[in-house]
Amino acid sequence: MTTQQDQHTDLWTGTQAVLFDLDGVLTPTATVHELAWRRLFEGYLDEAGTGPAYADSDYFDHIDGKPRFDGVRDFLASRGIVLPEGPEDDSPESMTVHGLGNRKNRIFTQIVETEGVEPFAGSVRFIAEAQARGLRLAVVSSSRNAPAVLRAAGLAGEFPVVVDGATAAAEGLPGKPHPATYARAAELLGTPAAACLVIEDAVSGVQAGAAGGFRAVVGIDRGAGHEALLGAGATLVVRDLDELL
Repeated sequence: MTTQQDQHTDLWTGTQAVLFDLDGVLTPTATVHELAWRRLFEGYLDEAGTGPAYADSDYFDHIDGKPRFDGVRDFLASRGIVLPEGPEDDSPESMTVHGLGNRKNRIFTQIVETEGVEPFAGSVRFIAEAQARGLRLAVVSSSRNAPAVLRAAGLAGEFPVVVDGATAAAEGLPGKPHPATYARAAELLGTPAAACLVIEDAVSGVQAGAAGGFRAVVGIDRGAGHEALLGAGATLVVRDLDELL
């Protein structure tokens, strides 16, 4: 009978690289994103005079883990709202998909710059262990703010490869739950997908890892739910990366 400890130990065997999501995996910026999305849509719904009101479940149901503009579209669709796309660099004041997405980015940046970012201690220890084992490391994030967040958290020097929302846009890569951004990170590291461990906290990110033929997918339950992550294809689910050490 395979125990949970056996599963944890086996994760290291045959793994050559670790591909980390950022928000909610390395840093608690998922909570900052949640707050930024809440402020965006509460303001928008109030301004537009429509409802129902924004709820905590909206973040996990329609937004979590997706590229920013997809999150805007999917939330609006949940309310039966269709807005013009607008240019990608549309003003944050514009009532368009790209305008609202850029408004959310402005809100997020203001929060990060004001309050800073402290990485999860368990994740920092996991990074050190992976490096000690000689594994290659990359960050794969839907956020275009990934480099700034890594710098704010003091982690920028730990990851030779960062595939973020800007990379995906520049290279025409579909976002999560498609596995393309994770596959690109593995390619840049020079490591086959079958030797890469994916670590995610979002259902869409776990789905991306499960669809990409990777070594294994570890789900971190920061709120998405243990069963939801397993159902999305996680190999196993932990509460913190400390559990894998």
